[in-house]
Amino acid sequence: MASTSVNAEANRTAQIIRDTKETKIKVELNLDGSGQADIKTGLAFFDHMLEQIAKHALFDLTLYCDGDLEIDAHHTVEDCGLALGDAIKEAIGDKKGVRRFGHAYVPMDECLSRVALDLSNRPYCVWNVKFSIDRLGENMETELFGHFFHSMAQNGGLTLHCENLYGENNHHIVESVFKACARALKMAVEHDPKAAGLVPSTKGTL
Repeated sequence: MASTSVNAEANRTAQIIRDTKETKIKVELNLDGSGQADIKTGLAFFDHMLEQIAKHALFDLTLYCDGDLEIDAHHTVEDCGLALGDAIKEAIGDKKGVRRFGHAYVPMDECLSRVALDLSNRPYCVWNVKFSIDRLGENMETELFGHFFHSMAQNGGLTLHCENLYGENNHHIVESVFKACARALKMAVEHDPKAAGLVPSTKGTL
């Protein structure tokens, strides 16, 4: 596997290239964007969910993936999570002046989901989301959503807790989680005017 990255800390952007025998992925991320998204993974429903992250976090996100979908969607979803996590970590840089913690509740009709996260550099994901069907869209297995968030947390250095508090419609359930994650990320990476130049940790580093 070959992976390269470029970070421009001043404007908090990153570019990740992930090239393996299973997937070829390019990610461009701007944490201080306006919510523009250009997503092509070969999985239409997954594209729609990734667009929620860009839109509601106000990130500019380009993500192209050419994966081995002839096998199944597993490698594509997993590796997109790993690459996006890499991009988030690169773009944040040394984390000076950011809020670090983020949380959000997002309702969607009958459904309510909650996400809380910490830019801790201690990867951990709690996924407390259940579905009543096995797939959404034509070829997106619902079990892969949790795998995506685990992968993003792993490479992004995120402590990430995702919960669906209640809901019946599976589309609403997963979309509300993606939107809540986006809002939590938006909060966590925001600059705190009271903490300019400071790392938000008593250790002095994250």
